[in-house]
Amino acid sequence: MTTTDTVQILHLGGSTIGYRFGKAYDSSLPTLVMVNSFSTSAELYRPQFADEKLSATANLLAVEPYGHGRTRATYGQFTYWDSAIAGLQVLDALGIPQAFVLGTSQGGWIAARMAMLAPDAVTGIIPLGTSMDFESQRSRELGCWNGLEFCTPAIDALATPVGDDWVIPLELVDAVLPEGFGEDVPAEERTFWHETHQQNYAGDDGRERLRIASINLRDRDGLHGRLDSVRCPVLWMHGTADRVYSVPNAEAEIELFVNSADAELRVVEGGHHFLSATHPAEVDAAAVKFITRWR
Repeated sequence: MTTTDTVQILHLGGSTIGYRFGKAYDSSLPTLVMVNSFSTSAELYRPQFADEKLSATANLLAVEPYGHGRTRATYGQFTYWDSAIAGLQVLDALGIPQAFVLGTSQGGWIAARMAMLAPDAVTGIIPLGTSMDFESQRSRELGCWNGLEFCTPAIDALATPVGDDWVIPLELVDAVLPEGFGEDVPAEERTFWHETHQQNYAGDDGRERLRIASINLRDRDGLHGRLDSVRCPVLWMHGTADRVYSVPNAEAEIELFVNSADAELRVVEGGHHFLSATHPAEVDAAAVKFITRWR
């Protein structure tokens, strides 16, 4: 696996976007863009980069949204629409005309936005453990989490400027990890993400990026009225043990892709919210079949 690199784009007054290829780009293969979940980074997709069959099927390209990893912008404010535009501009900058897009949690709704914005560039999307709604009462009635209650204390705690020696408190990291990996977070994953979060979120700039990313998660706009503009095929995968967004919500929302070439929900027994990390075999095999079918 390569290391995370950066590329310059014009969006948000000029941005530096973190990205990682699994191996050297091969123009004869389709490309699978992978967009990570809240507060994580390209490293979320370590299992995918290690999968030889998936790597032989497509160029694997992880792209870090605004507020995450090595991505930075001249402007301090950003939304998920900005991350979708940035993902498309990264493809242009790297000379990649078309790609599939896989996204975990927030990456799923970024993938949908990319498909809406550039239908000729996005060949298909694979949302994982996601929702296409805002943090609504409707979604809570369908068994999804209360994102307002989860995010607001952190947003308030991150409101005050800090010094250069600040790093993200581990209790904030430990609040996120069980939501993604389930109650029994593997010790090696906990250690890895403790270190990674404290590298990525340090100093006052790190505090502010994390705060805006948290505000985006809590206050985002819903996509229900826009999903009929998605034309590409959709493979939505969702775990039965997802603590954030529920299978009933996914079952209702997959029906909103009324103009997609194909829209399938695949439920993964025992799968957690960070499905690509907790159940990579199922996700990778499904991605290979989807890409092979629709390339």
